[in-house]
Amino acid sequence: MKLKENKAKTLIDNALGELIESIENGQSEALTQYFKTMGSFHSYSFTNIMLIARQFPTATRIAGFHTWKKLERHVLKGEKGIKIIAPLVRKGDNSVSEDKDIFGFRVVSVFDISQTDGKELPEMSKVKGNPTVYSEKLNQLISENKIELEYSDNLTSYGCSTGGKITIKSGLSPAEDFSVRVHELAHELLHQKTKEKLSKKQKETEAESVAFVVCNSIGLDTNSAFADYIQMYKGDKETLLESFERIRKASGEILEGIKLKE
Repeated sequence: MKLKENKAKTLIDNALGELIESIENGQSEALTQYFKTMGSFHSYSFTNIMLIARQFPTATRIAGFHTWKKLERHVLKGEKGIKIIAPLVRKGDNSVSEDKDIFGFRVVSVFDISQTDGKELPEMSKVKGNPTVYSEKLNQLISENKIELEYSDNLTSYGCSTGGKITIKSGLSPAEDFSVRVHELAHELLHQKTKEKLSKKQKETEAESVAFVVCNSIGLDTNSAFADYIQMYKGDKETLLESFERIRKASGEILEGIKLKE
């Protein structure tokens, strides 16, 4: 049965209103702690990335011995460090300046999180629940749009959209899996079929807003997961409002496609 237009509009507008309110409330405690912890990890040069990949191809989160200790985790006995190159620095000649000069390099050891044990690192909030029959209906909708869907153990993100193909990380919970599929389908509908130039912030705000509306509409527990994700990409109320009609249209198309019950 076709979802009535007025009901769909009310459903979508109410959900987006809820999302805007959540964004306006600022960062959740989970997101604040996540940012604080992630600030302890450094970005590595291309050379060091190659060194890490060669020595520990499955590495996901790298830090030095003392950083792990600060995060209340310890390196497991017998673990072999991953050798990378670190600069030797000293304060510049100008005592007023905070600039530091590099005067050499040395080899240091870092460790992947899998080589450590201790306190769990904080995570962002996640969508929870059971998408029930809507999971298979979503797959049918993806297929009807002539989009290929596959799963991968090697994906570094939860999902990606590459124009006619959606790839999802294996092993996600049913609710997360559903949410990511909707997010990537939104990218396909809104961004892969148009040449309109949008910022990364705009694209992610649009896709995640659509995912929120659909997940919220089928009864999943959305908590702060979607607002947190949008704020990860510096999205805000203004960014969402700029795309309100685009988000509403894509959300309606997906809700109609999965035949949401009245």
